[in-house]
Amino acid sequence: MRNDLIPQAAQRIAELKGYFVDHERFVPLAEGFSILAEKRLVDIQTERTSEAQGLALSGQAGAGKSAAISHLLAQESQRLANLGYGDSTIVSLRVPSPATLKFVGQMLLRALGYPIGAERQAWYIWGLVQHHLKERRVLFVHLDEAQDLASRGTKHELDSVASMLKTLMTDPEWPVGIILSGTNGLEDILNHDPQLARRMKTIRFESMSPAAHGEDILDLLDSYCERASLEPDDDVLELSHGERIVHAAANQFGIAIIVILDAIEDAFLHGQDTLNRHNFIRAYHRRTACDAEFNPFIVPDFLRIDTRQVFSRGARGE
Repeated sequence: MRNDLIPQAAQRIAELKGYFVDHERFVPLAEGFSILAEKRLVDIQTERTSEAQGLALSGQAGAGKSAAISHLLAQESQRLANLGYGDSTIVSLRVPSPATLKFVGQMLLRALGYPIGAERQAWYIWGLVQHHLKERRVLFVHLDEAQDLASRGTKHELDSVASMLKTLMTDPEWPVGIILSGTNGLEDILNHDPQLARRMKTIRFESMSPAAHGEDILDLLDSYCERASLEPDDDVLELSHGERIVHAAANQFGIAIIVILDAIEDAFLHGQDTLNRHNFIRAYHRRTACDAEFNPFIVPDFLRIDTRQVFSRGARGE
């Protein structure tokens, strides 16, 4: 690795990270949101007040939810702004962990340009949230890592979260659509309250499998190589290599992108104009510090490796 190439590699990888690859699971997400947005705009144009609906995106950590939602909301925010609905039509924030409804309300007020002290009670804060959502004509509120809204999972906590979300969606003066994204705990929140669940369109980013998605990942790899101006060697375009990438990513689409970008970064750092199998071997080792026998890009029986583990070591003496 050449140290003089580090700044240039960092810049090129940053550019690649800004590149969003359309994939089949993104289609129902984009279509679902567009339908909700158009319904809300029709209500505004006709001066009707009806309950807003929401959308919930669930999937395991690393499934690519945050990247997909971020791309979608940026795209839709621009489209709505072009239609004359301003640049505050969608407010997005990440739920902290651990979270309280009071703190989330404070974060929303801050995002709306109205910071408030911690001494106020939760009911007062959420009253202000509703007021400023209407004043700013916000159409949608997106909460990422929404499972942390009810991290303790108690009935009282779940009741409070569901009640808060329904209140925003059914506000008689200015109903607001709710977009939730998170891991499996998000499903528990929705299933706790049937009234909330029926107001939400639900989408799940399922895990991949090496056998079913190896070819798809090779298409993704080829697309990134083209943008990176790298020529992939024949062996990294073999189906078996696509299967290794899927397994190295613990079957998660978002992590598969990280695995590919790590290998491309290794190629940049070595001044290459090609991408080869050794880039994946070195990049995986750099990310996990695992011995070679636990590197899925080396061993023949790679499916036996638990790729969620780091620092994996073989038997050795002290």
